[in-house]
Amino acid sequence: MRFEDKIVLVLGGNSGIGLEAAKAFAAEGGKVHFTGRNQATIDEAQAAIPGGTGYRSDVADPASTEEVVAKIEAADGRIDVLYINAGVGGFAPLRGITEEAWDHVHSINLRGCVFALQKALRIMGRGGSIVVTGSIGAHGALEGNGAYAAAKAGLYMAMKVFAKELVGEGIRLNVVSPGPIETPLLHRNPGMSDEQVAALKEMMIANIPMHRMGQSEDVAKAVLFLASDDASFITGANLFVDGGLIELR
Repeated sequence: MRFEDKIVLVLGGNSGIGLEAAKAFAAEGGKVHFTGRNQATIDEAQAAIPGGTGYRSDVADPASTEEVVAKIEAADGRIDVLYINAGVGGFAPLRGITEEAWDHVHSINLRGCVFALQKALRIMGRGGSIVVTGSIGAHGALEGNGAYAAAKAGLYMAMKVFAKELVGEGIRLNVVSPGPIETPLLHRNPGMSDEQVAALKEMMIANIPMHRMGQSEDVAKAVLFLASDDASFITGANLFVDGGLIELR
């Protein structure tokens, strides 16, 4: 019960890694608020998260995040744990990247996450903990992954700076960087057919030292560790959950 009496907000908690983390926070005593863009999956997630409250919100719109924060403030007064997990993929080679596609990826994966953090901090105080989903995509060159890698690399460095800024306020901020994880996001990469996704998975599994795809639960366990008092002397860290793909290359 590491999160008993804690108010938790999971941005992007209606599916995949975010949903597993939200369920785990609730199972360990947290009062969980979460967001998503699809009302149907929000309703499904709310039924799966004991005591959870879901909100339809788009992290690309800071005003939308502020509305959620205001509702949590009215209901509970504060946020103790913030997990920023919202993100989108998008594969395209250099010559095929459009301005619209670039802006879409960055509006969510970088700009949206930064301003979501800013909005939530308004009702966070000393002892608060923040975890942000990064990606091993920010640490390796994969053809066609330029827009996504640039956004996640920018996010990682921004969060490292913000972690240093927040030390004096008694708030910890860490990044968890998943490797190849079996989530719905993998099958929602614009520009990739089902056959290309299958080929990508086969290539990734062949290169992962553990020779398997990760599961959402693998990442959720790392998120809860970083968010909990078990990690009370850890801030500014980037924890890879990737079956050894980055560390053992």
